[in-house]
Order: sequence, then structure tokens, then C-alpha cells
Amino acid sequence: MNNYFKGGYFSAVLLPAFLIIRFIPLSGQVPADTLRIQIHAVSGMQYDLVRFAVNPGSWVKLVLANTDDMEHNLVIGRKGSREKIVAAALALGKDGPAAAYIPIVEEVLHSIQVLKPGEADSMVFRAPRSTGVYPYVCTFPGHGNIMYGAMHVTNGVMPRLAADLHVPEHRRKSEEYHHLKQRPSGHPYTLVPPYHYRVLMPDAGPAAIAVCLSKDLAYCWDAGACRLRYAWEGEFLDLTDYWTIKGELHAKILGTVFYRDQSPFPLRLGHPDSIPAVKFKGYRLIRGYPEFNYLLNGTEIYEWITPVEKGVGLVRQFRIREAGRPVWFVHGSGDGVVYQSDKGQWAENQLKLDPKEAAQFTLTMIKTGQ
Repeated sequence: MNNYFKGGYFSAVLLPAFLIIRFIPLSGQVPADTLRIQIHAVSGMQYDLVRFAVNPGSWVKLVLANTDDMEHNLVIGRKGSREKIVAAALALGKDGPAAAYIPIVEEVLHSIQVLKPGEADSMVFRAPRSTGVYPYVCTFPGHGNIMYGAMHVTNGVMPRLAADLHVPEHRRKSEEYHHLKQRPSGHPYTLVPPYHYRVLMPDAGPAAIAVCLSKDLAYCWDAGACRLRYAWEGEFLDLTDYWTIKGELHAKILGTVFYRDQSPFPLRLGHPDSIPAVKFKGYRLIRGYPEFNYLLNGTEIYEWITPVEKGVGLVRQFRIREAGRPVWFVHGSGDGVVYQSDKGQWAENQLKLDPKEAAQFTLTMIKTGQ
């Protein structure tokens, strides 16, 4: 039986009783002087914050948010124990998923369970009174050899990052990796578009996907609702310090929204007034750009979104298998873009395509005023 404590003081898996007792403040409340540490699991199997310092015996609240497309956890171990913890997690074999890949060994001090993309969790613990370097690592299979960092328990200062052998070698090469807040984007190193995050977004459901198409163009796809919500120009996202009471990460849009879908649902089957039932199936990357796959009333849809070649706008390429009836694209008025289509017939804000045309068509949306 596994015990998970989520959204409280800590997350643990079958920890011995003496360890559980010493994790919880005696008052039952988080001490006022608790140090808050915020870490994101990011693409490339990395923690954005590769190390941090705490005073011996101080209280720490560590928040982990998974902004990657893979599952991750975080385990803090005793000094020099990272490799042993990783090996013990691997040895769990088929029992690993049930244990959140957190082995029951004395080297494990604290842990946050496996988080799916878009999830966040936190734990409160008291730092060791013995100074030294305590590793933290993702023990998900295959991650532990490159996804780790160092908690320095010290009364002084940490060594220079370039000389810190307790962090991955590629993270020691530049001081710019030292702290998240050196980059407004919240990412520890420069990303090259296109790239995307699974993250909670404003005015979208909990399964939002933020896609950066270029350095000046991005959009929000709502996977739960199977629709493009909005697009913006300018910088991408600020992923720092946007947390709800539940510990969920909310992103802040750094650019300016120029398009916002105002229709009940844009794609219709059979009749322009028929709002379909939707089901998201997933996505794949084509040249780095996501192609979304979803069902409308059981009919399979593929939608691939790329930037226009000139100006500000989006190119949406649709593939609809065996529609068997007319397909309609309906947009609201004043949504910020001008529409063009390579197939079908427009009647004001409605595009009608016969089943053959709907098998593959392209919709271009250009920012109004260009």
C-alpha cells in the first residue's frame, strides 16, 4: 500500500514513522521563516533550478511544477547518495509505478511523487543540521543520470556554479543557469522555436498547451475543448511565481493577444448550427509544430498550426477523414483576424466545404490591419 500526501506538508511513499514525524512542524503550521524554493521540471529532462542553498536546520517549502511533456518526480537524498537512490529506483522494476519510483531506502530523506505534465505539488521539511551537499534527483526510469541538482546546506556561500561537481556537467558551463529569475521566460536556457509547454493558461481549460511558433508569435490550444483559444504576438510566457492556493502553476502571457476565438465551437459537421461532442486523442510533432488529433461526433480531425510566411498570423491545415457530410467553419465577428481558405465557399462568417474539400484544406488567419 502506498501513502501519498498531496498538497500538504510533504509527499511520501511508505516512509518509516520516525521520518514522517520529523518532517511535520510541531505547531501543525508552516513556520513564518520557512524558505520557499520553486523548481520546474522542463524539457530536456532538466530541473530549471539546478541548485539552491539553505541554512542548517531551517524549514523549507519546496514546490515542484512539471511544465514538461514527460512525467517527473523529485527525491532528496543524503550526502553522496544520488547514484544509489537511482539504482534502487530502477530495481523496483514492475513495482516502480505503484511506488512513484521512490525506493524505500535509508538514503531517501524527502520526496515529491511522480507528476504528470501540468501538475504541481509541494512539501515542507526541515533541512539537515549537518552541513554539506544533499542531492535531489528525478528517479523516473532513465532520468536520474542527467536530471538532478544539489541542495547546499551551508552557513556560508555556495561555490561558483562552474566548479560545482554536484550538478550535471552541461549545467556548469554557464552562470546563466544559476537561477530562474535571470530569464523572464522562466526557462533556464534559451529555447529555439518551435516549442511548447503543457501548462495552465488564462482563459483555457486545465489541459492547455502553449505553443511558441517563433520568437514573436504563439498560441494557446485547449486540449480538453479541442480548440484553438487565442494567439498572441511578442514574447512567450513568464512561468515564474504564478501559483494558486492549490499550488498550481499559471503562466503569464508576455505578449499581446491579437486573436481570440469567440464562437461556441468553430468546426461543425452536417449543419452550421450543430455543436459537436469532442474528444482529444493527442498530438504529434511535424517539424517541431504540433499536429492535434481529435474527434468531433466520432469523426477524426487532424489540425496542424504553423506561422504565416509574412506578417502576423496562423496557418491551420485540416485533414478530416470520411466526413460523409458538409463541414462548416464558423467564426465570430471582431475576433482580430481576417480569414482566407484554399477551398470551400464563404458566406459572411461561415465557410462551407463538401466532404471531398474537407478531406484536406487550409485556413489562413491574418491579424486585422496588416
